[in-house]
Amino acid sequence: MKMQRDLDKLKKNKIFIKTFGCQMNEYDSNRIFDSVKKIGYEKTEKYEEANCYLLNTCHIRDKAKEKVYHEIGRVKKIFRSKKKPLVIIAGCVAQAENEEMLKREPYIDFVIGPQAYHKINDTILNYSKKTKKIEETEFDAVSKFKYLSKIKNEAGKVSSFLTIQEGCDKFCHFCVVPYTRGPEYSRPFNQILDEAKYLADTGTKEIILLGQNVNAYENEGYRLSDLIFNIEKISEIKRVRYTTSHPKDMTDDLIQVYKTSKKLMPLVHLPVQSGSNKILRSMNRKHSIEEYLNTFDQLKEINSKIEFSSDFIIGYPGEEDQDFKDSLNLIEKVKFINSYSFIFSPRPGTVAENLDLIEKKISIQRLEKIQTVLFQNQIQMNKSLEGKIIDVLVENLTEVKSKAFGRSEYMTSVIFNGKMNDIGKIVQVKIKDSNRNTLFGEIIPNSDKKVA
Repeated sequence: MKMQRDLDKLKKNKIFIKTFGCQMNEYDSNRIFDSVKKIGYEKTEKYEEANCYLLNTCHIRDKAKEKVYHEIGRVKKIFRSKKKPLVIIAGCVAQAENEEMLKREPYIDFVIGPQAYHKINDTILNYSKKTKKIEETEFDAVSKFKYLSKIKNEAGKVSSFLTIQEGCDKFCHFCVVPYTRGPEYSRPFNQILDEAKYLADTGTKEIILLGQNVNAYENEGYRLSDLIFNIEKISEIKRVRYTTSHPKDMTDDLIQVYKTSKKLMPLVHLPVQSGSNKILRSMNRKHSIEEYLNTFDQLKEINSKIEFSSDFIIGYPGEEDQDFKDSLNLIEKVKFINSYSFIFSPRPGTVAENLDLIEKKISIQRLEKIQTVLFQNQIQMNKSLEGKIIDVLVENLTEVKSKAFGRSEYMTSVIFNGKMNDIGKIVQVKIKDSNRNTLFGEIIPNSDKKVA
């Protein structure tokens, strides 16, 4: 009866969720909502309608913490003349800065870390009885995923994220993930397959497997390669992807998947961070450029259609001109078709936090130079597709309803003439034009492809 009364109170409650950061945070935000629906919450896209505001945070980039306080400031203004909403800070900033945040900003009601989302319903229901702020930041991935496995993943998108692994044991000197997500944990194999089947039953056509070190997945003898082959057997699933990989975990069995898989897409996102072995050692990356290129050569030999994307940290402490040139040389060899590049920014609590920084002007010049080369690769790749017919998985219609949006096998955005009944299909599109990020084309009539 008591629980029912609590639920009755919450029936008209609305939650606004804002997500920063990686795809895993997007997955987590969706699963948080799947959970709070059970206690009567509806989702709203408008701040002012919410009586619960949740900010799912990321700690990877610079000024992540300040973004949280900026957002809280916006909420304060919106609710200046209204009843204050329940304010929850979730994610990696919550994990790393929990006590400081509660002290600095009284407007925050509680913080909850990435491994404690299974506690969110009880924490919300019980919050009104608490006399002090709450922080839930224990590392408990087993309980989290056991709880979430009992709640259906209602993402319902054509392309859906599916977390299979969390945490990291690599301890790269620049990275906060081991401290905010905890040690590596791989979800039970059958738990993942059950979620994949449910996503397929509810309209998903593409599954993107997620993990901080997704290719380190291992549970009771099963590896990422086993997951890919088993998900591929689900007839409704047309495409499979995975991210983010570590070069050290590109095992032979995973490489060999590209020989026989019919649904694994030919884009390999494999962050290298630097083209210099000296800098890689300083970063504690645990792989060399020779090993990276060996993986590249093996995959290209197996399937010449495979292309690579990557991440680069520019201006890492100790990076000299030759180290930077080594990165440019690597880009010239691999010809990455899409990459993320950022100037190094020290994260609190990491080994690299106290290293001497390179002059900002030099780092900016290097970033501009490397991005010019990386962007040119993207432009050339997209230009090479003009006049060709490619396969596109249709995800939705654009705001201009006469146009459809989808993605190529290489994750490139494609805009073309399409209709509502094309959504969820793989269609053939003739590319007419392109820019750095997008392809533009026309659909080939009656080109819906059947995937085995």
